[in-house]
Amino acid sequence: MPAMPDDVTIRAAAPADIPGITRIYAHAVMHGTATFELEPPDEAEMARRMTAMFEGGFPYLVAEIGGALSGYAYANHYRTRPAYRFTVEDSIYIDPGAQRRGVGRALLAQLIQECERRGFRQMVAVIGDSAQLGSIKVHRALGFRPAGNLENVGFKFGRWLDSVLMQRELGPGSTTTP
Repeated sequence: MPAMPDDVTIRAAAPADIPGITRIYAHAVMHGTATFELEPPDEAEMARRMTAMFEGGFPYLVAEIGGALSGYAYANHYRTRPAYRFTVEDSIYIDPGAQRRGVGRALLAQLIQECERRGFRQMVAVIGDSAQLGSIKVHRALGFRPAGNLENVGFKFGRWLDSVLMQRELGPGSTTTP
């Protein structure tokens, strides 16, 4: 993996980041298969989602290169039923101009630390499209293992898409009770 740029900064996301986050996500929705959303949400919806994550106690991070928003990552419920409360799902989106520069790896590494600090025990990656090799490699490099592949569960851009499932223990994982 290429070295991360020297001028990258990772910090907690803030409401002022919503325009940049919305821009990055809109590009992913319109041009990629990392998300199975078909229409990009507007800034109000992205702000609503951010607020819900903050209120739920989940980490939400942004990366900047030279002061410009270059990506973001967050953890959220894996599933909402109470038994899943110690398991989170990660999401990472990188500005097209900052991809393949180590920003995603840096965001995920910090996200893992934040989730461990908050007492979560498992992290699940639901990677849209089995052709997302970059995302699969980044997750593998940070300790995720393959947990399954759901074949042809999404339909976008005129083709069927898989969801790749990967999983990583956080902190003590399942070796102790929470």
